[in-house]
Amino acid sequence: MAKTKSAGATRLGRDSRPKYLGVKLYAGQKTKPGSIIIRQRGTKFLPGKNVRRGRDDTLYSVKEGVVKFTTKRKKKFDKSQRIVKIVNVET
Repeated sequence: MAKTKSAGATRLGRDSRPKYLGVKLYAGQKTKPGSIIIRQRGTKFLPGKNVRRGRDDTLYSVKEGVVKFTTKRKKKFDKSQRIVKIVNVET
């Protein structure tokens, strides 16, 4: 009878890979067309001028310029409001 368990019986070591989400270009930094500004899940930040939203909610630049962040009150259809963060690229 073995005193130790056989190899490969551990239940540890299963962790998901990091997704590397977050802001990639901050306010005042220059962008090129197609460069990723923010990687996110859901719409924490909304696209503004010269910014588009990808299929996985990633915000990327359409034109060359400088990144700018603004906040704005947005009304929903049920007349409730929320403060949204908008990302713009100004040429």
